[in-house]
Amino acid sequence: MRPPTLRHRFEYLGYRSVLGALRLLPEGLALRLGEGLGWVVGVVLGVRRRTVHTHLRQAFPQETEAWRRRLARRSFRHIGRESLATFLLGGMTKEDILQRTEVVGLEPLQSAMAEGKGAILVTGHFGNWEIAGAALTSRGVPLDAVAQRQRNPLFDIEIDRTRDRLGITVIKRSEAPKRVLRALRAGRGIAIVGDQNLRRGGVFVDFLGKKASTARGAAIFALRTDSPMFLAINRRLPGMPPRYRLTLEPVIFSPSGDMEEDVLRLTEAHTKHLEQAIVESPEQYFWQHRRWKTQPPVE
Repeated sequence: MRPPTLRHRFEYLGYRSVLGALRLLPEGLALRLGEGLGWVVGVVLGVRRRTVHTHLRQAFPQETEAWRRRLARRSFRHIGRESLATFLLGGMTKEDILQRTEVVGLEPLQSAMAEGKGAILVTGHFGNWEIAGAALTSRGVPLDAVAQRQRNPLFDIEIDRTRDRLGITVIKRSEAPKRVLRALRAGRGIAIVGDQNLRRGGVFVDFLGKKASTARGAAIFALRTDSPMFLAINRRLPGMPPRYRLTLEPVIFSPSGDMEEDVLRLTEAHTKHLEQAIVESPEQYFWQHRRWKTQPPVE
């Protein structure tokens, strides 16, 4: 890991100061402030606003412009609130997480993992994906999460420390090829965020009306190890204190024996599951991510 720069240290000091102040506030007030901050960043300052509107016009061409503007505002508020909820996660106990989360489809996952092949848990930038992992480990599911390094190494250390305290082992993306296979053979669950834009080496699948470059890793690991795959969708529920419903949906797939074709079809399958969840609750998706930045080469 690269050493932190002076800028990194100032960023981290500011983050710790703000977080410390927010933890002194009642949780409901702190989360409302998070919502307000998200609204200010997106609506007032216009950070990624054009990106969000472009994505919403593409995904929901049948809706009115007014509807899409309302959805964009709700999306920014959601991101602000859930970002803060994730920061506050570090102060929660196992009992707190059990009380605030419910898991639908846990028994099929546990039954599949009991066969000793582990499981691939694909999720997306939807709801609150960090709390999804905590919901599983608090219920005894051994879990490793494939994660990308943060630009600021001090944030990287902080996030890894929180995940470790919650029982989640972090596998950095550069280490994934070897460590994921070992973890699956040990019967562990592997959490992978499967909707990130991939500049090189991805497979292009239909996603909300347009081809999107999608990582092949989840499909490759599942096919090479014959491990079951589940889509993990963690929705924020209305009300306070915050509650979440994590739904685990098995991704049903029959390999043909052609590895390249099977990787494409399995990636299409888990992407389609995620797409359905987004259409049901679009305000909880991270539209700010440039998901379609990489496009297929012109034939």
